[in-house]
Amino acid sequence: MESAISNLIIILILAIILFFSIRSTISHFKGEGSCCGGGGRDVRVKTKKLKNVIAVKVMRIEGMHCEHCYARVHNLLNSMDGVSAVVHGKKGEAIIKLGKDIPDQELLKAVNDLGYIASEIRRK
Repeated sequence: MESAISNLIIILILAIILFFSIRSTISHFKGEGSCCGGGGRDVRVKTKKLKNVIAVKVMRIEGMHCEHCYARVHNLLNSMDGVSAVVHGKKGEAIIKLGKDIPDQELLKAVNDLGYIASEIRRK
């Protein structure tokens, strides 16, 4: 009888571990995982409405793997003065509207400093 209870307790513990492992794996594959220190729900900075758009540029970005990565880049770009950006993580790019003249190198450096690889900017 004692061995049956012991086996039942072990099976119950393994079932709980398996449940949380599967739940975490499903979240990760849905892009909600914590591959880069994030995870869960990220609050995004609101995309700005610029009064005067002087240029629209497309930035290539490598190294974004999940929703947390996309949100980090989105928040960084939209927190910059005179920048309104939308990040398309699966495409590996950001569409950037500029309300004032900002050098490409400044935009590239900001994203690279986050740990991603911003390699080029082209006009749209």
